[in-house]
Amino acid sequence: MARSLSIIFVAAAVLVLVSVSVGLVSVSVRDHVSNTIKLDTSADREFRGVWVATVANIDWPSSSHATSAQQQAELVALFDQLKELNFNAIIFQVRPVADAFYSSSYDPWSVYLTGQQGREPSPYWDPLATAVAEAHKRGMELHAWFNPYRARAGSSSRSGLAAKHIANQLHQYAYAYGSNLWMDPGAQAVKNRTLDTIMDVVNRYDVDGVHFDDYFYPYPVAGQAFPDTATYNAYVSNGGHLSRDLWRHQNVDSLIQALSQRIKSSRPWVKFGLSPFGIWMSGHPHGVVGFSSNTQQYADSRKWLQEGWVDYLSPQLYWKIDPPQQSFTALSDWWIQQNTRGRHLYTGVATYRIADSHSWPISEIQRQVTETRLRRSQNDLGNIFFSAKYYRSNSHGISDLFKSLNARPALAPSMQWLHSDVSHIATPTVSVGSGTISWTADSTDRLRAYALYRRDEATSQYRLQQLLGRDTLSVKVGPGTYALTAVDRLANESQARVVIVDTPLVG
Repeated sequence: MARSLSIIFVAAAVLVLVSVSVGLVSVSVRDHVSNTIKLDTSADREFRGVWVATVANIDWPSSSHATSAQQQAELVALFDQLKELNFNAIIFQVRPVADAFYSSSYDPWSVYLTGQQGREPSPYWDPLATAVAEAHKRGMELHAWFNPYRARAGSSSRSGLAAKHIANQLHQYAYAYGSNLWMDPGAQAVKNRTLDTIMDVVNRYDVDGVHFDDYFYPYPVAGQAFPDTATYNAYVSNGGHLSRDLWRHQNVDSLIQALSQRIKSSRPWVKFGLSPFGIWMSGHPHGVVGFSSNTQQYADSRKWLQEGWVDYLSPQLYWKIDPPQQSFTALSDWWIQQNTRGRHLYTGVATYRIADSHSWPISEIQRQVTETRLRRSQNDLGNIFFSAKYYRSNSHGISDLFKSLNARPALAPSMQWLHSDVSHIATPTVSVGSGTISWTADSTDRLRAYALYRRDEATSQYRLQQLLGRDTLSVKVGPGTYALTAVDRLANESQARVVIVDTPLVG
């Protein structure tokens, strides 16, 4: 994509001339800070997210019996790996089964963290606080991922749950269903507790987003009805007139709408995103056949997108491109057509499928990323990949592939309907000398990162070279012309400061 480069104003050039003699080698370096300019950075915008699942220790931590130091080291190493592959967002599961990977007055500490639900880490540490800090140190977003209704996975019993677990405190709304334990979405007390739990995180942690996946009403279990008859009968007794199916839809809709409103009222820069099952309804689009999340999970994700209750949707399109009944590209195109309000779509991609390399070659992932980028529009701007452990282990060469697919860093796309006043983002105050560009720290808490661009002399285009955390205040570079911008929480950029680093002269 061509870049437009318009000079806003030209500052007086600051010239520094340094002459150094070492033996017979004379090096002359002339560096200076030049213009303040406005960059067209649209070509460097793409949401590149990775889910980090904590349930059953899928991605992290590797063991609930590892020491605090070992778990922290694993987390840092994982974030380093994802940063090296130029991902820019981490979807971090903090409430897998109504328990917590952070200090919570609502939910007990997670069994997947300490081996016993309710047991505090020892030595003490807070994984979410650490994850937020480590992500931001690398210029990456951190979205806190919650499961709103699942109370236990792999067991339908309340035995062994901590005293303050929601299934004990609201036991009348905790149901055994299949091999799991679920909270009733139709109970107002469950809704209130869920909202309060999530908003507690939004208000206490500097997260960039709140995220749900595909668990609303549970996936149906053959021969077993979800046991919410008492709750529905109470609704009818109080004057409710909806059918049970429509009532269930209303229960989920009201949670999504209320959470969206509360997030925006409290922290208007925090994004709200969802990753529903990829087929909204069998037959949509024509020729696609499969599970209908709208009618079987009562998850009307198309409505949430079109009402603007979510800032982004990442439908789980965990199928190949070619099979017509569940086609990655056919479904992707359909979701793009449903996005009538211009929110963001980040396609959910099944990295985990490469575990069976014979039926799902790594080339399928490459094709899906390529197809997503070919469909790139104003609002179709990226992917989220499930899940992180495959990149950590370079399973079937997946990390090697992404070194090519994500050869350059990218900024997350901005969301103009959110709090997006860019006037508060000050252009960095920059100095340069001996191949090091330095700048002054921003005194506000609105900054998330700095973006360093380099000018291609052949095309005069500036391309993103590095995305740096807000605490990074200098960077070493080779000869060339660079531009530095400050980036706020919503990936809005300041005007760019141009910096020229001259080629050393050797004689």
